[in-house]
Amino acid sequence: MTAYPPEAPADCPLCPRLVAYRAANAQAHPGWFNGAVASFGDDRARLLIVGLAPGRTGANRTGRPFTGDHAGMLLYGTLLKTGFATGRYDPDGDDDLALVDCMISNAVRCAPPGNKPETSEEANCRPFLRSRIAALPRLQVIVTLGDVSRRNVLRALGLKASAGIAGHGSEFRAGAYTVLNSYHCSRLNTNTGRLTPAMFEAVFARAKALLA
Repeated sequence: MTAYPPEAPADCPLCPRLVAYRAANAQAHPGWFNGAVASFGDDRARLLIVGLAPGRTGANRTGRPFTGDHAGMLLYGTLLKTGFATGRYDPDGDDDLALVDCMISNAVRCAPPGNKPETSEEANCRPFLRSRIAALPRLQVIVTLGDVSRRNVLRALGLKASAGIAGHGSEFRAGAYTVLNSYHCSRLNTNTGRLTPAMFEAVFARAKALLA
């Protein structure tokens, strides 16, 4: 079995559709990052947050997960409020933000068209997620942002995608870890009221309590 590192190379060639999308974005916006986005945070984190994939004008532009789009404003604001981050968040990444006992990654490391990765792309990227989880020696809690993230985390842990309870606020054991599931902090979910800041903060308050 091929051993994968915790992070994909920026020019990862595994998914032709995503490679083509990266190339198109690079042609249109040569100043953007336009690559597979590495995880961000504390290498000794006890909390791992797993999102779906980089946003085209967010992490694909800035090179840092959840930086540059609406989802990042809510996520980093919540992490600052709950003590999992320090410093100042800037949507262009021009800041001194640091994560505390926390790391952020994505199930798919390259931006997909329409923010929708294909199942084959999820499968291609999953070994990196598996290695990312294994490379965190103190990891105890995983927060999954949305069902795609939840399913990929479970599969990365060698479990069936149906092994964990779906829905916002669900909590279950997955091997050695406690998984907390949240709705994704996307503009769609927050604008429709499906996810409120208070609901989102409650997930991280629970993570904090589990790590106390």
